[in-house]
Amino acid sequence: MLAIVDYGVSNLRSVHKAFEYVGAQAIVTGDPAVIAAADAVVFPGQGAFGDAMRHLRQHGLVQPLQDAVASGRPFFGICLGLQLLFEESDEMGRHTGLGMLPGRVERLRTEFKIPHIGWNQIHPMRPHPLLAGVQPGAYAYFDHSYVVRPTGADDTLATTDYGEDFVCAVAHGNVMAVQFHPEKSQQVGLRIVRNFVALAGQLPGVPAAHIVESLHA
Repeated sequence: MLAIVDYGVSNLRSVHKAFEYVGAQAIVTGDPAVIAAADAVVFPGQGAFGDAMRHLRQHGLVQPLQDAVASGRPFFGICLGLQLLFEESDEMGRHTGLGMLPGRVERLRTEFKIPHIGWNQIHPMRPHPLLAGVQPGAYAYFDHSYVVRPTGADDTLATTDYGEDFVCAVAHGNVMAVQFHPEKSQQVGLRIVRNFVALAGQLPGVPAAHIVESLHA
């Protein structure tokens, strides 16, 4: 079972439907006990960094999320769920994040219109099962004003150009996350969702080992 974390900052219906569409057994929950028992964790989000961290603390979810990562279970952040994984953000003041990945969150450095809303290309920097079957330059749907600046040398998985090259996907061990919205990115997004579900061993009727091997093919 996959737990889609609900901490009161976004509409999770489309995220839930995307995971159900690819055949995953997923539940939307804000219950720390359910998150602790899940085989994998999906961490979406939208809105402001500071507000989201406040909601996580109010719902008692900071430690359960950190424990989920420490346990080695597959963990997938989406949009603000990517940004919150880092150490701090300067969005509307300085805010401490979950600290699961080294680096910080800063406003886009671009002459183009902010927020960055709409379709843009993703450029993988290295092979990874999360992006298996996703062609270089494939389009995904974005909606954000801030971006992550990882300091981990090998954490960047893909970038996007919007007047500057920014990191749009990261991967570090069991932690994977994207800045774009896979649930709004049509077939490209569904492929990424399916890849994560496969990595979590949650594709019905297909052995996890076989799926992970096929993702590298």
